[in-house]
Amino acid sequence: MARISASVYTSHVPAIGAAMDLGKTAEPYWQPLFKGYEPSRQWLKDNTPDVIFLVYNDHATAFSLEIIPTFAIGTAAEYKPADEGWGPRPVPVVKGHPELASHIAQSVIQQDFDLTIVNRMDVDHGLTVPLSLMCGQPEAWPCPVIPFAVNVVQYPVPSGNRCFQLGRAIKKAIRSFDGDLNVQIWGTGGMSHQLQGPRAGLINREFDNMFLDRLIADPAGLAQVPHIDYVREAGSEGIELVMWLIARGAMSDTDRGGAAPHVHHRFYHVPASNTAVGHLILENR
Repeated sequence: MARISASVYTSHVPAIGAAMDLGKTAEPYWQPLFKGYEPSRQWLKDNTPDVIFLVYNDHATAFSLEIIPTFAIGTAAEYKPADEGWGPRPVPVVKGHPELASHIAQSVIQQDFDLTIVNRMDVDHGLTVPLSLMCGQPEAWPCPVIPFAVNVVQYPVPSGNRCFQLGRAIKKAIRSFDGDLNVQIWGTGGMSHQLQGPRAGLINREFDNMFLDRLIADPAGLAQVPHIDYVREAGSEGIELVMWLIARGAMSDTDRGGAAPHVHHRFYHVPASNTAVGHLILENR
């Protein structure tokens, strides 16, 4: 059967992608951030999965504000980089895994989670920036990717607990797949940031690091944090952090008796385009 070997968590700030695309990674402003991902790139080379299940949010690119699914799974064979207003990023086309994606959709829907099935869409920086941070600038991404889009843009958004329980359902779905696949699940977005209003530029280091602490040691408790706490403490865009709870819910220790994951790497950096950047790699034991 398929198995989840690890989870990866990272911010997906669009300016990070631009810095890479424009050759600015060695500049003093950006160099400390990219240095924090060097161990992760080596880790991914040493632990390349068969498939990445990547949780992200679309930024009104594939889904306009006319139709916004709460949870959407990509079941296509490939996904092109989206044009977000200044042309598509110069990154490889993302290859999908239709067989596993369709199986997950079937299983998760039968577990009473409503998913929108997407057979064609372009993917924006929410998905491509995490791949770039972890892979660099390859001619092709190292494995197929299943995009899983979560609405954290247009209210109402799903609760942390809903996302955590969804992660557990995805874990069950992957384990029931009839095929020997090594799967990683990535949660992206966040950390604290606000893009508009009187609090534009808000960064809360204390909240961010508390979130990382509890994501590692107390994910079920963290899942109970109400939506308003994210807005108050982490800014209006800090709600993206609920997507990390999907990846965390899929780890083995959320089963009764499961062993706590191994923390392979943890990194936090401020600022990156007026945003806090968080990163974590957890390995199943």
